[in-house]
Amino acid sequence: MSSLSLDPDTERAGRSLLKGVLELRSRLFKALACLLLVFLALLPFADQVFQVVARPIMDAMPEGSSLISKQVASPFLTPMKTAFWVALFATMPLILYHVWKLVDFWLPSSKRRVALPFIVTSAGLFYVGVAFAFFVVLPMVFKFFATAAPPGVRVMTDINSFLSFTLGMVFAFGLSFQTPIAIILIVWSGLVSRKALKNARPYVFLGAFVFGMLLSPPDVFSQTLLAVPMYALFEIALLTCARSLPDRSRRG
Repeated sequence: MSSLSLDPDTERAGRSLLKGVLELRSRLFKALACLLLVFLALLPFADQVFQVVARPIMDAMPEGSSLISKQVASPFLTPMKTAFWVALFATMPLILYHVWKLVDFWLPSSKRRVALPFIVTSAGLFYVGVAFAFFVVLPMVFKFFATAAPPGVRVMTDINSFLSFTLGMVFAFGLSFQTPIAIILIVWSGLVSRKALKNARPYVFLGAFVFGMLLSPPDVFSQTLLAVPMYALFEIALLTCARSLPDRSRRG
């Protein structure tokens, strides 16, 4: 009986795939380990972390109002969840580093110099969006809702609902601030021309409000605060493309 042998190209592809799977497992383990270590370090200070996160709403609430807990376990679980999400935000640079190393493993050397700046810029824009939401938008939103309460209504927000609202707003702004990266990538790759994007301005403006409606809480005020910066970032991205990138649309 003749022995079976693999084609050399197939064997090399199999070894490369195995190395890729091992690299993915290693990077995933390291990223999760970083997140777990920071979370465990913050856990003893979970109440203080929650107080810091809750500061925007506490400052905006009328005198005599306070956060409440409608569920038995919320006073214990909500600070823990807050500590976890803060740990996730804090370890994002380390997580993105491992993402970059994973991308670096698969990319040819000619593309690596392009990928790293995009990853770094994307992380920076995400943090800018998070900071803008936390320090600018959330205080305005909480102040608006607190003063919009009808006479005789006492504002007392559930701590679990507050955390969900805050996380939703923060992540929505972090994602929306990725708009310049997406625009620059599609123009750089030639998928869509800068001229076509300029002509699509009315649709992009409408899409920003639809995106804001999907990601932000169901009120016009929050949706507008998300949609307007997103559209402004779209215009900034077009200006950047006009100055830095040739128009490489495949459609001519």
